[in-house]
Amino acid sequence: MSTDPRADVTSRAADAPRHGHRFLLLGRKTIFSYHLALYHVPVHAFQMITLFGLSDELRALYLKDLAEHEREQVYYALFSEGHWPLKEIVDGTRRSLPVELERVTVDEQGNRTFTTILPATDATCRKEDVLHYQPLDATGYPDYLTLLSFGQGDEVHLAHQLAASPNWDEVVTTVEPQGFGPADLRPAGTVTIPSIKDAHGVVGKSPLVTGGKYQGRIDGRTVNFIAGRQGWWNNTSLNAK
Repeated sequence: MSTDPRADVTSRAADAPRHGHRFLLLGRKTIFSYHLALYHVPVHAFQMITLFGLSDELRALYLKDLAEHEREQVYYALFSEGHWPLKEIVDGTRRSLPVELERVTVDEQGNRTFTTILPATDATCRKEDVLHYQPLDATGYPDYLTLLSFGQGDEVHLAHQLAASPNWDEVVTTVEPQGFGPADLRPAGTVTIPSIKDAHGVVGKSPLVTGGKYQGRIDGRTVNFIAGRQGWWNNTSLNAK
């Protein structure tokens, strides 16, 4: 089911279609936001990781709901209505955005339901808090699985770096990360996993097995991690035309 608001199945199925950006929420101590990209929708054709200034109410509700659903295939997103350019955040011309907190559930067929659990509130944004911003304009694929590392302290998240289309979008939170320094997380670092060949296309399931131990390379250095909770997965609407 599409992550584009024009096609989402939501808990408000009777409402008119809505247009806007979605940002996945990741982390507990520090909450990061990851833009849900779409290759063939120009306003969404960007991979972006940033920090937003979130209200205490939104943070508390997100953390409470996450704790209650941590072992389920449940994701959390901010929905911001309107097809405004993401570059407004990068350039610093946008200082805030309206957001709604959503719980994203996935059924056995892979259909996603977006349920609003906190109605519209404002989040602040600053250009200096953008960790990664890249148009989806690559025409080739890397040789090996390549990830973007971001986080703070012992909370390290890894997003699949989106190269050419078709592809898959995924974010996992690591367990027991070793070797990652502050400069590998802010701005986002590039991690290569030499033991996993890039699929050069769409895969049906993650090449990172939950609980599996992996070794990666950042700028010639070795990092180690265990693949933990999956914070996002999409191999369908990402590529839809």
